[in-house]
Amino acid sequence: MKVMKLALALALAAGIGSCGKPSGPGAVDAERLAAADQNAEWLSYGKGYSEQRYSPLEQVTTANVGQLGLAWYAQFDTDRGQEATPLMVDGVLYTTTAWSKVFAFDAATGKLKWSYDPQVAGAKGFDACCDVVNRGVAVWKGRVFVGTIDGRLIGLDAKDGKVLWQTQTTDKSRPYTITGAPRVVKDKVLIGNGGAEYGVRGYLSAYDAGTGKLLWRFFTTPNPTGAADNAASDKVMRERGASTWGDGEWKKTGGGGTVWDSMAYDPTLDLLFFGVGNGTPWNHQRRSGGVGDNLFLSSIVAVKPDTGEYVWHYQTTPAESWDYTATQHIMLADLNIAGQTRKVVMQAPKNGFFYVLDRATGKLISAKPYTNISWATSVDPATGRPVETPNARYGAGPALAVPGPLGAHNWQPMAFNAKTGLVYIPTNVTPFAYTDDRGFSYKPGAWNVGVDFLANALPTDAATQKAVASMIKGQLVAWDPVQQKAVWTVDHPYFWNAGVLSTAGGLVFQGNAQGELAAYDAAKGAKLWTYKAGNGVIAAPMTYQLNNEQYVAVMVGVGGGGQISAPGFMPNRPRLPGRLLVFKLGGKATAPEFKVPVRPAADLTNVNSTGDVQRGFALFHQNCQVCHGPNAEGSWLPNLKASPMLTTPEDWRSVVIEGALAPRGMASFARFMTPQDAEDVRAFVISVAKAPAAAPEAPTGARAAPAAK
Repeated sequence: MKVMKLALALALAAGIGSCGKPSGPGAVDAERLAAADQNAEWLSYGKGYSEQRYSPLEQVTTANVGQLGLAWYAQFDTDRGQEATPLMVDGVLYTTTAWSKVFAFDAATGKLKWSYDPQVAGAKGFDACCDVVNRGVAVWKGRVFVGTIDGRLIGLDAKDGKVLWQTQTTDKSRPYTITGAPRVVKDKVLIGNGGAEYGVRGYLSAYDAGTGKLLWRFFTTPNPTGAADNAASDKVMRERGASTWGDGEWKKTGGGGTVWDSMAYDPTLDLLFFGVGNGTPWNHQRRSGGVGDNLFLSSIVAVKPDTGEYVWHYQTTPAESWDYTATQHIMLADLNIAGQTRKVVMQAPKNGFFYVLDRATGKLISAKPYTNISWATSVDPATGRPVETPNARYGAGPALAVPGPLGAHNWQPMAFNAKTGLVYIPTNVTPFAYTDDRGFSYKPGAWNVGVDFLANALPTDAATQKAVASMIKGQLVAWDPVQQKAVWTVDHPYFWNAGVLSTAGGLVFQGNAQGELAAYDAAKGAKLWTYKAGNGVIAAPMTYQLNNEQYVAVMVGVGGGGQISAPGFMPNRPRLPGRLLVFKLGGKATAPEFKVPVRPAADLTNVNSTGDVQRGFALFHQNCQVCHGPNAEGSWLPNLKASPMLTTPEDWRSVVIEGALAPRGMASFARFMTPQDAEDVRAFVISVAKAPAAAPEAPTGARAAPAAK
């Protein structure tokens, strides 16, 4: 009976070619998306409109998951972070890689059908706060839509990848980026953007799926000039938003509030939900003089998809001051609460509270911490506002807070399983020392956070590093959203792990920083199966059924915003090419071990600098640590301590000041540093490079190979 029901659902969902419905490759329409949660394909980023990331497929179960083997794999030409969730539509698997490249494969065999490279300029990588990643595509009526790191939205032909139209969604003179996956609702392609740390003003836009024409835009912060925007947000910003902002640096930066990831849609209520990011600068005191809640920062907003008209909002972190975004995964579900079925919105944003809201009104139903937090004790059920701890806003001095700006939950998607009633949340336990930058002034194009990063330099001695590392970990938390409590928890040794998939086979799939994909019992949390991927996994897996076989697919490639690879914090891994791994029961394929380039560190024995080491320490942590890691310990970009550019002041200056490596993403810092500043930074990096270091950890499933000449 289950097989018959599934076959019927598939037939209904795939009914194309008649009654005026689209036909051919990528023929997704509203009817198919409305049924997507219950079919064997994966039609949208979170599977369907509800974004639950749950599949009804049950061929792979707790009893036989140990028989999963590799069916096929593909290797890509970029070694940056891989965050995409592939889509599977009509036997074709569509995915993206870093640098916004798109690939289409035969979902059964892995044969490449087509690929598309938007040719993003390498220098644009400078504007990407957290790697040049991309989370995937949307498919609709024969078109594949992708947002690019340089702010374009592109419509491709699903059959061959040819460009049908492209639209610049951002002001190219500002440091906007796009890393999120588009969604399509009612022939409208929805896309936001990133760049809040650098100084931009956030918004969500809707474009005509057929032509790329802008249909409406909703700004999430007031116009700094006070003028109307002729946008969908004008009325609510005039009536409710603008009065919540005081005077401050936001009038120079734009205030932030970028809509860089989460969206969901309820076709019954005809409401589109989206999450809003942090303020610019982070520090509320610097941003708006400590005045007002600053709508719509850190909010879940509901609008009408036809026009962008505001319906309701819920602000998870009023007067946000910690980079506590609400752009984390939003999902819709029907929950039995106190004997009544409630249509809810659920989110576990960065601030550490799990929120359950009424979907029609945005009213708070419940909120509880889903992990350890220190900045607040609870959410007041009457006001919906967090009850903050003393000096949480670090006005009276430095405050060590959990979570830090990486959040208790970042972009990595969670999943909901209606059978178990649990939400599976990939969480981070990462403290951060917030310190008011009293000398803050806006620097166009630079990081503008109003927080002194010097307080978060890593300790240089091994004993202190070990003590700090013991405070940091990752977890997979199985959360009961009705009782608001954890049912089971899996601890990971490193904090930056992957998104989650749940299935009707009683399984939860998640990758981790160690380079492993694992399957857990959805009810109990027991680990039932693992696969050594050879490279860290941060993307969420997905699953589909084709030719009576269930497949599980995941993008592999470490990167993104949490890549501190100092000993004890993250595995010290070389950068390796991204891969797509696809599994099925009895799969017999094998992927070759990665060839790890051997890149000897520069010989610094007789290398010195006339620069000021202490001044370089400060300049490095103010300008360089986000990409290159605290104390130059390494991140998702090259380890500066091993760079041959250190050997001479001229080589170093050619990169830092003259922009010699701009095509590879290392833009010139001449806007922010003088040549003497650059030499001071070089002096600091040389000093830490010569300090004793722990031996690097090679990734499992990798072998050394000579560096290319």
